[in-house]
Amino acid sequence: MIRSISIVVPAYNEQARLPETLRRIQDYLSRSEWVFHEIVVVDDGSTDGTVEVAAAFAGDNPNVRILRNPGNRGKGYSVRHGMLEARGEWRLFTDADLSAPIEEIEKLWGAMERDGSQVAIGSRALDRSLIAVHQPGIRESAGRFFNAVMRTVVGLPIKDTQCGFKLFQGAASLEVFPRQTQERFGFDVEILFIAKKHGYRISEVPVRWSHVDGSKVGMLTGLHAFTELAAVRWNDLLGKYR
Repeated sequence: MIRSISIVVPAYNEQARLPETLRRIQDYLSRSEWVFHEIVVVDDGSTDGTVEVAAAFAGDNPNVRILRNPGNRGKGYSVRHGMLEARGEWRLFTDADLSAPIEEIEKLWGAMERDGSQVAIGSRALDRSLIAVHQPGIRESAGRFFNAVMRTVVGLPIKDTQCGFKLFQGAASLEVFPRQTQERFGFDVEILFIAKKHGYRISEVPVRWSHVDGSKVGMLTGLHAFTELAAVRWNDLLGKYR
């Protein structure tokens, strides 16, 4: 049984989407039977009203906390910040647009119970019939290509490393995230590589997912993620993940 859970939401210029996202997460958590739950919003140096709308929501919901990065550091930095500051026995990080509905956490938890895993990740690749709204064709193809390259370079037997919906046992978080070095969008591969290296079992779970316009991932960022695969291998050779 999950007795306590933290939901970490990295946010950069999410003033428009964040209030509805927080409402949906809070509604879900309020129906749960967990002894403790919290929502941790990590602001990544937003230049709009992200912090203000999060603070307004937190004013009526004492289980909401706001963390602030020292400027715009990237999604990887935000996730690491939130997962290390979280207090729950189990810690989920999810995108601010809730492209994977928060209720899909039940599938992750079910897989953990079934497999005895300490990490469960949402996947768009295992059952594409669950994708309600697809990404533009070129981005979807690029994602498949990236994961094919990732399996060759890094060796993780995972079909979709980049879905931003991942659940970690708290103890696993405290081993994995301090060793994370990638601060941008290559961090997903790195944290899964570290988890596997340290003997944690990873369950990849098909989840419902919908593309939401307004992605922060540009072409240059996507290309840089390929170089970060080589960095993971190099860091491993240097012993940084021991």
